[in-house]
Parts: sequence; C-alpha cells; structure tokens
Amino acid sequence: MNFLLINDDGINAGGIHQLAKALGELGDVYVCAPHTQRSTTGHGITLFKPLKVKEIHFKEAVKAWECNGFPADCTKMGIFMMEKLGLKPDMIFSGINHGGNMGHDTLYSGTVAAAAEGSYFDILSVAVSVDSHEPENFEMACDLACQTVKNCYGKVKPDVVININTPDLPKDEIKGVKFSHIGERRYTDHFEPIEDNYQLVGDLIPYDGSDENCDAYLVENGYASITPLKMDLTDKDSIKMLEEMYR
Repeated sequence: MNFLLINDDGINAGGIHQLAKALGELGDVYVCAPHTQRSTTGHGITLFKPLKVKEIHFKEAVKAWECNGFPADCTKMGIFMMEKLGLKPDMIFSGINHGGNMGHDTLYSGTVAAAAEGSYFDILSVAVSVDSHEPENFEMACDLACQTVKNCYGKVKPDVVININTPDLPKDEIKGVKFSHIGERRYTDHFEPIEDNYQLVGDLIPYDGSDENCDAYLVENGYASITPLKMDLTDKDSIKMLEEMYR
C-alpha cells in the first residue's frame, strides 16, 4: 500500500515521524507537509501565489516534500507529486497532531482539513491527534492508525473522514476506545494588546460532562475517541422549517 502523510504542525514535528514509522510497517510512506507550523488554518488553500515545494530527506519515508502552503495545499501537492511518480495514495493520513481535534476545533483544524481534502479526491483519509500540545505518548494513536488501515481500507467509503483522538497517556493507562460524535470544545477567548496590535489568547474550558458520548468528554476522561466525519454541514432537520418561513 501507498500512504500519503500530511500534518499542520510542520514537517519536523515529532508526531508525523512517529506515524510514518508505524505505517511503514504496512506499506510505503510518502510525506508532503508544511515547512513550518500551520495549526488552526482550517481548510485554506493557496490561489494567488505559487507554491514552493522541495524534496527533503525524511528517514521514515520513501520520499518527502516540504511545502510553503496550508495543510490542504499539502494534500493536493502530495497527490500531484505522487502522480508524477506514477503513483496514487491508497490512504491519506493527517497527523499525528500535537493537540486534540474535537468539537468546534474540527472546523479550525488544519489536520482535519488535510484529511477532508483527501476525501474530495475519493481517497479514504484519516486524521490522528494526541490531546496535548507537547505530547509524549504516541503509541495508542499509532496503533489505532494501523488498525484503521486493516479494518477500514476497501470497506469505508472515502467520503467519510475518520477522526482519531487519544489522550496523552501511556497505552496501558488509556481506558479503551469509544466511537463518538462531535461535542463541544470552547475557550475563554479574549484579545491582549501587544504594542499597536492584538493577539487572541484563551484557555480551554473543561467540558461540563452533559454528553458522555461525545469526543471531548471521552478523551478528557481517559478514552481514545474515533469519530466518522462527513463534510456535508447541512442541517437537514431545518429544511422544511425554512421552506415554511420563506413562503
């Protein structure tokens, strides 16, 4: 199998190297990732300036390229660079991200966006994250990524993005794996003045526990969470209501 790996933390981040090493046991790994930190850039793509791409040495990959674009750019570029080699990814993995991607964060996340971009190319794509900005424990995330290859390839439709989040705990301290839906993940956002500018800062608000089956609750309580995502954001329950309102 051919795996294309993307991330939003930058090509030198530890998580993507850990994931490449794990998936290298199952197939050939190719990497296309940002040359620098690109977290919380969402699904931005570059339209009005050229992208710079450079092949680099990446110990755990057959070939690797760093790109000055956004994570979704890297997905597009990685597919393009593999096509130039006469190859196509069998699966795309985004991560392992340093920080969880749950609740509202899934809309901000460059990690999830890179995986979603893969689904637009009809390639089964997976986002993988450890819930710490300075993670130390990647084993569970790597194991779940490899299990996802074995369990889902050829069985799950590529319009589904599989979103994996694990606590930053040793594997034997994680309580188990739960399949969940998106919950809430909010912050105490405010702007602090810096000279003549302002910087957004804030702390994570602990989840109130009102929904024990959502991703945020499960990970905060020691479980790994797997959530299937679809990019159709339509609130189907409101269509008929709006039809009545606009008559």
